[in-house]
Amino acid sequence: MPKRQITGTVIKIAGEKTATVLVERKVIHPRYHKTVKRFKKYLIHDEKGSVKIGDTISAIECRPISKRKSFRLLEILKVGEE
Repeated sequence: MPKRQITGTVIKIAGEKTATVLVERKVIHPRYHKTVKRFKKYLIHDEKGSVKIGDTISAIECRPISKRKSFRLLEILKVGEE
């Protein structure tokens, strides 16, 4: 089974090796046939502590590291302005 890969923006640094990432996706509303945004937050594991708030990152699924943390940092795609 392939590993899921997510791309999102870092909105919070929680501890030394954890970051909260907001992933946005666009879906078509079933009744109104209009594009709407859906958001979900993920906790990612950042071993080196290199991400900052505002960065756009890519993360890949891994074994569960804690109760809610099952993704690890793959790469930093764009550095934020902060």
